[in-house]
Amino acid sequence: MSSRSIIIAAGAALLLAAPLAAQQAMSGMNMSGNSAGAMPDSYKQVQLAALEMQRKTLLAMADSMPERLYRQHATPIQRDFAQQIEHAAGSVGMVAAGTFHIPGPARMDTAQYLNSRAGLKGFINAQYDWATAALRNQSAADRSQTVNLFGMKTLPAWQVWDEIHEHTFWTAGQIVANFRNNGMAPPGFGFF
Repeated sequence: MSSRSIIIAAGAALLLAAPLAAQQAMSGMNMSGNSAGAMPDSYKQVQLAALEMQRKTLLAMADSMPERLYRQHATPIQRDFAQQIEHAAGSVGMVAAGTFHIPGPARMDTAQYLNSRAGLKGFINAQYDWATAALRNQSAADRSQTVNLFGMKTLPAWQVWDEIHEHTFWTAGQIVANFRNNGMAPPGFGFF
């Protein structure tokens, strides 16, 4: 087995460990033997890394798309490119602040950040700076509390960050169509 194959296999094993830990926590016990809802404090580092991956992906998209195409739609009913980026990045603070009942990131001028690369990148960075600080400051006790996500689902607070991660990449995947419609490849996916 080549060293590249070993590294890929090790990375895949690490990626599979986090969902397994989450599944065990939801079923009653986690890897450290704590009651349901609790997660090892080390899992916070996994979630912080996920936030940085989201930031890096969205910044790469903002950098790769020509500004003249920021307001172009991939389909008539879809948000335009800049609005898709705004939704992916802005949902991080909106969901976390609303679920945890904490003040969210500062509001910014949409006319500025939806129409320029510098503005859009500033928006992305502001959202992820806020989210990183909010996650770093979330205590183990706060992370193990049960919260209500939009009145649809109750879950441990730590899991909200995983739901946010999934939403961000689901939304970022839709943005690929904006690149393809213009004959461009999207920026490379950072994992591979």
